[in-house]
Parts: sequence; structure tokens; C-alpha cells
Amino acid sequence: MEERARSCLLRSKATLEQDIKASYLMDHMVSDGILTNDEESRVLGKPTRREQAAALLEVLLRKDNRAYISFYNALIRESYGDLANLLHSDLPLLSPEGERSFADGVSPSGNHLDMYELVFKGGLNEMLEFCVFILVQVILSEGGVPQRPVVFVSRPALLNLIRERLYRLQNTPGWVTVFGMAGSGKSVIAAEAVRDHALIKECFPGGVHWLSVGQCERADLLVRMQSLCFRLEQGQSSEASQRPPCSVEEAKERLRFLMLRRFPRSLLILDDVWDSSTLRSFDIQCRVLLTTRNRGLADSVSGTSFEVPVESGLDEEKGLEILALYVNGKPQKLPEQARSIVSECKGSPLVVSLIGALLREFPDRWSYYLRQLQKKQFKRIRKSSSYDYEALDQAMDASLQVLEPEHRDLYRDLSIMQNDVKVPAKVLSVLWDLELEEVEDVLQELVNKSLLFRDCNQRPYHYYLHDLQLDFLIEQNRDQIAELHKKLVRQYQQFYNERPPSSGDIDCSYWYRFLPYHMAKAGLSKELYSLMFSLDWVKEKAQFMGSAHLINDYVEYGEILDKENSEVRLQFQEFLSLNGHHLEQKPFPDVVQLALSQPACSEVYRQALMQAQKRASRGQLYMDWVNKNNQDSLSRLVMHPHQGSVYYAGFSKDGSKIASCGANKALRVFKTTSGEKLLELQAHDEDILCCAFSPDDRYIATCSSDRKVKLWSVEQGTLIREFGEEHEEQINHCQFTNTGRRVLLATCSNDKFTNTKLWNPNKPTSQNTMFGHMEPVNHCCFSPNDAYLATSSSDGTLKLFEVSSANEWKSIDVNSFFPESDDEIKAIVKCSTWSADGSWIICAARNAVFVFDVKTSDMLLEMKTSRLSTVQYCHACPNSSLLAVALSHYTVELWNFETSKKKAECNGHLSWVHCVQFSPDGSFLLSSSDDQTIRLWETDRVHTSSAAALKRDSDVLFSQSDVTIVAPDSRNRLQVRTGLAGAVVFESEELPSRIRCTCISRNASLVALGTENGTVQVLEVPSGKTSQMLTGHTRTVHHCQFTDDGETLITSSEDTTVRVWKWRTGECLVLEGHKEPVRKFQLLNKSTSSHLFSWSFDGTVKVWDLNRGQMLQDLECHKGAVLSCDVSSDGRLFATTSADRTAKVYSSASWEMTFLLKGHEDCVRSCRFSWDNKRLATGDDNGEIRLWSMLDGALLKICSRDTKDSMDSFHGGWVTDLHFSPDNGVLVSTGGYIKWWSVETGEALQTFYTMGANLKKMHVSADFTTFVTVDSIGILYVLKKVEGGSV
Repeated sequence: MEERARSCLLRSKATLEQDIKASYLMDHMVSDGILTNDEESRVLGKPTRREQAAALLEVLLRKDNRAYISFYNALIRESYGDLANLLHSDLPLLSPEGERSFADGVSPSGNHLDMYELVFKGGLNEMLEFCVFILVQVILSEGGVPQRPVVFVSRPALLNLIRERLYRLQNTPGWVTVFGMAGSGKSVIAAEAVRDHALIKECFPGGVHWLSVGQCERADLLVRMQSLCFRLEQGQSSEASQRPPCSVEEAKERLRFLMLRRFPRSLLILDDVWDSSTLRSFDIQCRVLLTTRNRGLADSVSGTSFEVPVESGLDEEKGLEILALYVNGKPQKLPEQARSIVSECKGSPLVVSLIGALLREFPDRWSYYLRQLQKKQFKRIRKSSSYDYEALDQAMDASLQVLEPEHRDLYRDLSIMQNDVKVPAKVLSVLWDLELEEVEDVLQELVNKSLLFRDCNQRPYHYYLHDLQLDFLIEQNRDQIAELHKKLVRQYQQFYNERPPSSGDIDCSYWYRFLPYHMAKAGLSKELYSLMFSLDWVKEKAQFMGSAHLINDYVEYGEILDKENSEVRLQFQEFLSLNGHHLEQKPFPDVVQLALSQPACSEVYRQALMQAQKRASRGQLYMDWVNKNNQDSLSRLVMHPHQGSVYYAGFSKDGSKIASCGANKALRVFKTTSGEKLLELQAHDEDILCCAFSPDDRYIATCSSDRKVKLWSVEQGTLIREFGEEHEEQINHCQFTNTGRRVLLATCSNDKFTNTKLWNPNKPTSQNTMFGHMEPVNHCCFSPNDAYLATSSSDGTLKLFEVSSANEWKSIDVNSFFPESDDEIKAIVKCSTWSADGSWIICAARNAVFVFDVKTSDMLLEMKTSRLSTVQYCHACPNSSLLAVALSHYTVELWNFETSKKKAECNGHLSWVHCVQFSPDGSFLLSSSDDQTIRLWETDRVHTSSAAALKRDSDVLFSQSDVTIVAPDSRNRLQVRTGLAGAVVFESEELPSRIRCTCISRNASLVALGTENGTVQVLEVPSGKTSQMLTGHTRTVHHCQFTDDGETLITSSEDTTVRVWKWRTGECLVLEGHKEPVRKFQLLNKSTSSHLFSWSFDGTVKVWDLNRGQMLQDLECHKGAVLSCDVSSDGRLFATTSADRTAKVYSSASWEMTFLLKGHEDCVRSCRFSWDNKRLATGDDNGEIRLWSMLDGALLKICSRDTKDSMDSFHGGWVTDLHFSPDNGVLVSTGGYIKWWSVETGEALQTFYTMGANLKKMHVSADFTTFVTVDSIGILYVLKKVEGGSV
């Protein structure tokens, strides 16, 4: 039933149920053959009249248009004229002419009895036949099916074959693929096949819907799908109208709903489909007829599939008929040369059409074209294809001979085009040095003569050669190909000599994608070096194409580039590999600023510094990382494949591909070398927890929290098998056997008993279930020889099963190695891995990794990681004794599992690391994280464990052009560094208690530190001599600060007190009053140091007289914890921020609140007054910064990005610190990275991306030119503002 008719019944349902008497109406509908006696009996079996009416309507809604019309006529006959009026406007009209033809039959209520009743009664056969013809035309026209072309030749056998296949879709969704060579008439024959009333009535009463697909990028595909959705939703009520779908996936789901719910028995025709990824977007369980050149395209989708080949050659009769139509003649009256032409080209539809198009303009050239076919002997193009290449060569040459000489030369230039690449006319305008309008005229002539194809779905039009035409041109011009490529490059250089192509240029995407290709083909090595060793090119291409395309260029043309300078090529490639995830962000980052983080010896850095200095002279802001060195621990490649946590990533068996999966329910496959995406599938309905390549790399298995296991084809991206749902809980892990001798897939889940299964990939049900664990199994892995399967469980055990029998072989109680564990809370065994020879089994639990002898089950080694972290995953290198360990504190560690020594650390992730995997040859290491990235590390290049990272509890002293930094390191030593390079001048011994805060005196001769056990030490610099050990705090010391004269040291602690020390004598003044930990304090007047502010999680701010130790004010400022406080430079105001999402401003004179600042949607973490005291900046945990007026408390600006970043924040995390420039024009903030803002506009001026995240504080020099901070992975950043000038 048509959707508008169905909707009308649904809208009128309540009224109809209330008024009609079903028994009266059903008599007529049974007579019409619409209802069966059984259906009538079921309706009459309902107890009340209203329930009978409701049951009748439910029956009608499951039927077709005839039921609606029969019901309408029954209402008329039973004098329900008012109810019939409700249905009349939505009657499925056969045609306007048909309605007028029967306009005389009008009911007393004014309704047309017209054709609806007459059709059912079988009268007026001639009119009925006409109406049926019109009905088919209307249905096809409404569905967008193209009309029959002027040059049309009937092919009854092919038509009948297509219709026979379509009839097979009558009762089930499926696919009918019409395939054949270009120009063989697939689209025409597909449209003709559905011009059949019986076919539409019996198989597709819901209509026929045509969509021209063609070769299209994903964005173009979305536009086509949006158009189809819009067409299908026409006629719906305004309430049913929806916004256009915003993604291909959303459009696919919208189409699935429309085709299943509103058009359940309709046919979707997809014309000219080129690739499987496009076709999968229409895998929506409906009936589909598709035309394509690719016979195997339907293999990429699910459901029943039927094929209809379109022959490449016509018989003589049909060939003559086509020629006759082109010249407006009759086949029997064509000259004798016509038969010879058809014979010479072997009936190729494309060749016949080419010559037919030529004859239309020159109808007296029959003999000429025949001679061209007969005497030209071209070398046969040898390529696996169903086309007759010899005939095509001859037709091609015959077509070229009629071109004007200058056009023939222009057509020759098309030899440099690539297969399946569509070129905008503007590119050819540059190549030919002609006005765009002239080029379009030439191209129109070529299209008219079937020498070129035009994609009319793109605006402006794009043009392309059939691959056979391109092969022909290349063969004909083989000796000139390099010169033709060189011509294109020279023309490009001349046209774009002043500026590169921009987004306003319609040809820009072509140049950025293919200019290196043309240079390489032309042998222009110098030009290729100049292009690809240019930071400007990197910036422009990355902005248009993304980083993966660029990386791929450096890999593909690496051999050429290395002849010039292999080091520079590697420098550019590494820059892109490590910053590719930034280059995918919107808005696009400043590439020059990113490049300033490269090593000083890098060509990338040299170019960036030159550009930064030039731009700085014009007022732009750039920061140079002056203390950077070669970061050997940096990953080789950083990818951002998923929006959401990446739970698993693994190598293919040959190491060339990486598959990843995660919280966004998608499976993605990409190149190991560049990160270029090869495949992306929405594979499951819930989070995908694991994926695994088969031993031959042809398939990938996925498992999910939706309790499903699926098998996918890597090459085609199609679902091969969905295994039976035998697991009742989420499936945590899956792995194939290591060898192809007997391929099995193992899965493990959260089931209580049936939690480990073995599957034969060729069968839908499991082959074996392994019993033994009584709690969830988190991980499973086969031994190197596939004889055993190791399982790791939440029950605290590691079990080994025999694969052949599925019997438990050994069980190791890992929980027993944690004596502190109680019986109820067992140590969860997260995962296990085998040594290369299979003699050892290694497993991870809590913060430890254990190595066991497989034969004896004896523990050989134990490796303990940080007590503050848990091991998430471990994997043994396949050819060494290295073990990779993924930790919850964002780090990957490498251990030697034979010596139990840590060998290296891989820092860079910004959140929990879920998975690590070595490549098959052990040269690379892959890690995936909650930070939505995958990092590829070179095993031999990561940091050794001797390198100690700094902690973020730092203090900095700026003096003239020098800087002194004091901070603890990862070995709990205190380091003092000096100079812009951050050279170490002092390093203490390891302290027994963790250092939690540090400070340095104004003359840089003293440093103080506070520890976790409450001890405070004062040390001399640079000797490191301990001047004083201060005890008194009973818990962690959170903050410490010297007064300006260096004689007094103030500390605050977890023990709720603030202590004021005369540190030389040990005399102490204790400030008590807070009820919760005091995280920080601030001196109201640093020069006199007389008053002190302290704030606490108890929501209060307290003001103290340091001289007398008295509390001057006790202000209950917030209901939540006070997170920060700042005092204005004149001391008249102070501000507080809180977890209650507010900030408050108080007067220091009256101690009354002056302003209550509301608007933040998360905890307000930081605040800072401007130096002129006219503004207050506040930052929250959502990454948002607000600027407030201190004149009236009004909101002035909100500083934030347009969209949240990968960490679901506007600033990569909490805004932890804020500083104004001395002129109050610029604001710097720290969060997940560092940003500088214009105070006037609220817009970002610059962003510096640190290697780690979660910056705690920023130290800023008085002149606002030097910035110092430490990130979460312990890297020190001394940033210096780039000044204008020359290098």
C-alpha cells in the first residue's frame, strides 16, 4: 500500500473505529477478493463492534492499494460518505486522465466512484489497458526511472532474463546484478525491465525507486542518499518530515527504515555502481536491482543474489538497428558498408555507438569509417577483461581521425590521466592554456563523439576516460608519456607561480592529490624534491587531503626523494606521522607551530622558524620549544581511527596492515606504513572489544559486547559469517590459530560457565566449549604451535586447555601470589602471552606480570610495575625476550622477561592503554588507548629506563634572561635545572617519601620540598646540602612557598593546617581552622607578606595575619570545594572558584561578596585577575574559559574552540592555570595543551600541543616571553616567544 494511503488510514483510525460496522463493509470486500473468509471470521470473532473495526483496519494495513480502494468503495456503498471523504484525497490515483474519464460517476457525497470500482468489476477493457499503461508510467516517473531513450533497441531475451530474476525477489529481499562493459546498455535495459505492470503489481506494489550512483566520494554518496531519502519521504505529514541525514551511516539507517516500514515491497534500482564500499551503504535488506561493470560487486553484501550478464557483442540485426536509429533510417535501407562495420567490430555496442555518433554528423562517410576499421592494425591491448579490445582499438582510431588536428593533439594529452580519476575542466584548462569556456566546448565535442565521459553528478562537471580508452591512448603515445606529464607540470607552475591552489579553485583537490604523481612520471626529480620538502606544500595538502595521503606520498616516492636527501625525507615523514592526529582536527591547526616542536637539526624546523619569524614581525604569535631534544621515545606513527576509546589494535600476519576496533562500533583497517584507511565497517551494534586477522590475512574476526562474533572479508569488506549467539554475555577476546594447518577461532566471554569456545570459521556453530572457569574469561591465546589455548580469568586463575580435546591440561592459581588478597576479591588475571618457543606462559594481574614454566607450572619470574597502576595487557615479542606491558597510567613499558628488568618506556598516550601488540617481526609495537589514538613505536628507538621523567610539581624562578627550574623526577629525586636549555645543575639522592611540592627562593640559593609523609626539607643550591629538616605536618604537604626575603617558608598540608616556618631556627607558627585538606594558599601582599589567604575542600577561604598567627576572616565562600583563588594586583579584590560551578569575587576591605559569577557547566578549576584589575578569567573542567568585567561582573567573552576535541573537552582537559600578559591583551591557559587567547576577541591566537597532557600549571616570565611547564609524561617545556627577524 502506498505510504500516503497507509498514513491516511492511520490518521483516521480513531474516527473509523468509532463509526463503522465492520460486518457490513466486509461483505463487499470479500466479494472484491480483498478479504478471505478466514480473515472475515477472525475479525467477527472480536467481542465488540469497535474491536471488530480495529481488527479490520489492522488487516487492511498489511495489504496493498487494492485493499484501500475496496474499503473506500465499501464505505460509499454503505452510505459512510463522510468517512469516505476522509480517505478520498489519498486514494492511490491511477492517472489524472483516468479520473476525468470517469468523472460522471459521483456519489451523493461528492466522491468519485470513477475507475476504482470499475477496475475491480473488469469493465471497459480498453480503458483499463490504457490506465494500466499510464499507471506504470506514473509509478516509474515518481520513482525517478529514466524514460526510454530515442536510440533504443529491444532485447527481449535479456529483458525476460532480468524480469525472471526480479520475480525471484517477490517474497524475499535480495539483489539482481546486471553487469557488462561500459556502453553495453545496462542502464537502458534495467529501466526497460521494470516497464511491466504485472511485475510491479505482483512483486513491487510499493513502487520502483531509481538512484544514479556512479563513481563518487563519500560526500557525494551522502548527497545522493539524502536525495533518495527526501524523495521517499515526500507525501508524509509534516510531523513525519525529518532533517536530512548527516552521514552515510545515518542515511543508510534512514533508508533501511523507509524501505522496510514504508515501502516494504518496492524495488530500489542502483545504476552504475562502481565499488563495494558504495554498495554496502545500500545493504538494507530490501529488493535491489543494480547495474555495474563489476560482476562480483554483489559478493560484498548480504542476502540472496542473482546475476544477469549483458553480452559485449550484439548480433548483426541489433547492430544495424542501432546504426539506423543514429542516422534516422531503416535497417534494411542502410548501405552495405553498415553490415561490414558491424562485422568488423564484432558487434561491440560501444564501437557501434561510437561510429553511429560520427555518422550522425557525417552520414555520407560509411566507406571512410569502414576503411579506417579495416586497415588499422593496432597492437592488441592485453588485460584481463570481458571486452573485445581489438575492436575497440579500431573504433577508437576511427573516431580520432575525424577530430580536427588541434583537437586530436589535445586528446592525446589525456594519456596522462589515471584510471577511474575524474578531472575537472579547470585542470585541462591549465594543461591546454585555454579559456575554461573553450575547454568545455572541446570536451563537449569529445563527449558527443563518445571519446570521453562526463560525470554530471558533480558541479562543475568532471571528465574521465574509460579505462580501455586510456589504455589505448597510453599505447599510442608510449614514447611521449614523460613529456606529456612534464607539459602538465610546467603549465601548473606557470599558472600557479604566484600562489598555490586554494579552496576557491575548483581544481585544487586534483593538484594536491596528483601533482607529485605527474612530477614522478615526468622524471622531474628536482621539482619533486622542491615540492615535497616544502612545509607550505605539507600544510596545503594536509588541509585538503589529510596526513595519510601525504605520508603515503613520502613512502611511494621515497626512492626518488632519497636520491636527493634521505634524511630530509625522513624528517618530513616523521613530522607527519607524529602529528597526523593533530592535522585531522577542526579547525585546522597551525602547521608552522607544530613544526617548531621538531628537532633543531630538522629541515622541517628550519623552515618553520623562518616562517614564524617572518609572521612574528607582522604581529603573529609563535612559540619555540627551546629546550627540546631528539625525542627517541616518540612513536613512529600516531593515528586517530575512531571517535571513542580504541580497545584493540593488531597487525596482520604479514605486518602490512593494522586492524582496530573500539567504542564507536566500527572495524577499521589501514596501512602500517602511512595510516591510510583501507577499510571501514560499522560491524556491530555495541562496542567492539577485539578483532583478529586469520592466518592468511584474508579474514578478520570481531567480537563485541552485543554477544556476537562475526567474520569479515578483508578484500571485499563484506560479512562472511555471523556465528550463532552461543555466548550470553559480552565477548571479551577472539584469536585465530597461528598457522593455517587447521584454522580455528577462539572466543572468551563474561559467561559463568560456557565462557570459552572454539569455532570452525566455515561453520555457524561452535566446535567445542572449554569448561573450567567459573567467572568471566578476559583473554585467550593459542600457543605458538596451536596445541594449547591459554585463558585468563577473573577467578584468579590461568588455565591451559588442550585444543584437540578441549580438556583442561593445567591450572595456575595466580591469585595465590597476592597474599594480601581476600577470598571475596580475587586478583583478576587480565591476559596472557606465550614466549616465542612456547615453553613459558606469561600473564598479568593487578600491577604484576608473572612468568611460568609451561611444563612444571612453576613461577620463574615476577615483574612489578608501579603500585599506582594496573596492567591492562601484555604481549611477548615473537623473536626476542622483550615483553610489552600496557598500563593504566598511560604508559607502555618494555621488559626483558628473562632477566625481569625494565628496558624501555613508551610515553605519549593521554589515557589508559588497553592493548599492545608486537609486529610479526618484532620491529614495531602497537598500542591503543582511551585517548582515541593508536601509536606505532619502533621497538629499538624508545627511551631506556635510565631516562628519568620530571613530575609536574614544579617551581620556576625567572631572572633577567635566565630561568631556574626545580621539580622532582620519576625516581623521587629533586632536580634543579637552569638556562633555556634546562641543563641539570643539581640532582638529589632518591628520597624515601614521595615529593609532592617544591619551591625556590628569590635568590635561587635555596629550594624547599614537601613530601607525602609530611616532612619538609630546605636544601642549598647548587651543593644540595640539607640546611634544615622540618617536621610537624602529619600528612602530605601539598604546597610550599618562600617569602621574598627567603627567611620564612610557608607550607600547607593534607592535615588541614598551614605552617609558617622560620626555617633556619625551626620555629613554627601553626594556622589551624580548616576542616579539610589545604591544597594551596596565596600571600596577599608579597612585599610585606603580612596577610595570607588559604583555601580548602571545606568550601572556605581563611585570611591570616602571619605576624601574629591569627585568623582575620573565615569566609564560607562555596558549598563545594574551593579549587582556586587569586588576589588582584592592588590587593582590593580576591576571587574564588569552586566545584559548585561558580566563581565569586570579594572585596578585601569589607570581606563582602562583590560578584557571583555563574555560567560554567562544570567545576571552575582556575582563575586569574588581569594586571589592570579590570577583568577576571575563569577556567572550568569542560575546557571553557570565561572573561568577566570587574566593573559590573558582566560576562565579556567566552574563549573556546568551536567543537570539543578528542578528549571530549574544549581544551584537551581541565583548565588548570591562567595568566594575563602585562598589557592585558593576551591570556595564556593550560589544559590538555597550551593556548594563547586574544582578550579583546576571545579568539585563539596560538596552540602548543605537548607530548603528554593534563598540564598542572604554567610558569610565565614577567615580560610574557618565556613559558615553562611539565606535562603528564614528564617532559619539560621551556617555550620562548619567537621574535620577528631573520634566522
